[in-house]
Amino acid sequence: MSEDLKRGDHVAWKTSQGETTGTVVKKQTSPTKIKGHTVKASPSDPQVIVKSSKSGGKAAHHPSALKKKS
Repeated sequence: MSEDLKRGDHVAWKTSQGETTGTVVKKQTSPTKIKGHTVKASPSDPQVIVKSSKSGGKAAHHPSALKKKS
């Protein structure tokens, strides 16, 4: 995860419907499942688990896909 992103940070990412916002839950460095989908995270390829502000659902994103909001 980017050094400037940490738990609780408000972030945005692009979806097919436009920009979505949410909150960083944690940095994931091991494989896990979210909504039945496998997240292939590892220490060398971490992913960021975020909680959507709109739906409350959780999703995993590569750190480069997230933009920190003020």
